[in-house]
Amino acid sequence: MTRDAGAAEFRVLFVCMGNICRSPTAEAVFRQLAAREARPLALAIDSAGTHDYHVGHPPDPRSQAAARRRGVDMSALRARHLEAGDFERFDYVLVMDERNLEDARAIAPSRFTAKLKLFLEYAPDLGRREVPDPYYGGAAGFEEVLDLSEAAARGLLAELRALSNPE
Repeated sequence: MTRDAGAAEFRVLFVCMGNICRSPTAEAVFRQLAAREARPLALAIDSAGTHDYHVGHPPDPRSQAAARRRGVDMSALRARHLEAGDFERFDYVLVMDERNLEDARAIAPSRFTAKLKLFLEYAPDLGRREVPDPYYGGAAGFEEVLDLSEAAARGLLAELRALSNPE
């Protein structure tokens, strides 16, 4: 990949259905972890939803509360809809589950579908493929999303570090 001077080295987009629970959690966790543990990496980080139910809304209050208890602030984030142009702008389009992976494939121009991956592919030791949707459940579901996001974010950061320093 060739980069423009001053451009982000890696552009990462997290995707779920409505962009109010899982993907903003993944975005906020990854953003904080990268700032703390991978400062030299130049990153552009965002999130989006495959459906436009909540465009313009902040993350779910339960997601925000769970994140806040761990020192993660996502209050400034706003939901947006995944667009075909996102596949050109982002190097990584990381989806939370199989259903949204299929929905994202339907939006993606065919030449960019290889950029699509399940986020938990970066946490193979978990033995899971999907980040479950906590929307209709209790508080424990939001905590689980944070745990899974942190594990996968660490794996993704390890890959990005390796790619930026191929020694």
